[in-house]
Amino acid sequence: MTTADSELGPLDEVVHSPVRLRVLAYLSTAGRTGFPELRRRLDTTDGNLAGHLRRLADAGYVTVDKRGTGRASITRVTLTTAGRDAFLAYLDTMTRLANRIRGEG
Repeated sequence: MTTADSELGPLDEVVHSPVRLRVLAYLSTAGRTGFPELRRRLDTTDGNLAGHLRRLADAGYVTVDKRGTGRASITRVTLTTAGRDAFLAYLDTMTRLANRIRGEG
């Protein structure tokens, strides 16, 4: 880790993934959404999204509530307080990095 890295702080590897970052960005304004809506918004496959949601849920950043079975099932994804905090911390780190690159920090 370089001095610049230590000054910026570590990047949260859970958030840093492009798909997971987009999930958190969408949920930061939506709060909660259905799985089909999220999949459509992110233009990804069921399996890809499910894997990323599992990683976010394991970190405590989202909750995934599935009710029913088969075609009648409904899956809702909700951003947690920890998820919002992690997303905002990531944005703060990226802002500090961008400011340093621009010569503003």
